[in-house]
Amino acid sequence: MAPETSIRSSIVVEGIPSAIVEVCRQILSKLEDFSFSKEDIFAVHLALEEAFSNAVTHGNKMDPRKEIRIDYSMDPDKIGISVTDQGNGFKPEAIPDPRFGKKLYEPDGRGLLLMQSYMDVVEFNEQGNTVHMIRYKEKPPLTEG
Repeated sequence: MAPETSIRSSIVVEGIPSAIVEVCRQILSKLEDFSFSKEDIFAVHLALEEAFSNAVTHGNKMDPRKEIRIDYSMDPDKIGISVTDQGNGFKPEAIPDPRFGKKLYEPDGRGLLLMQSYMDVVEFNEQGNTVHMIRYKEKPPLTEG
């Protein structure tokens, strides 16, 4: 039975790649408790791993002394996750689309595209060191604009 209330929590971990294992275990098990579908859990798992990997590699520059903070909130309708590193940040609009030109044949640069493909909302803070993502159980209607 899914909980009827929302939860909000924060996790601060060492900025090393293996730290994502415990973070995913905690968050994904709660998604199961809230009766998210396997498709939703897969999407959140993939996006969270990509955001964390980017924070470790690009944000914290593989410095294990720097931490990564994961804030998340969950209710029966959606999950929101923010991943913050201690780096200088970046400008997401400056990242070229990996589906075109020279980037097509390069092995990296697909993390942002994956996050945007699997999450309903992907936003960055002004500094560019926090990504906030939302996945809805029921997809919001598309707005014309």
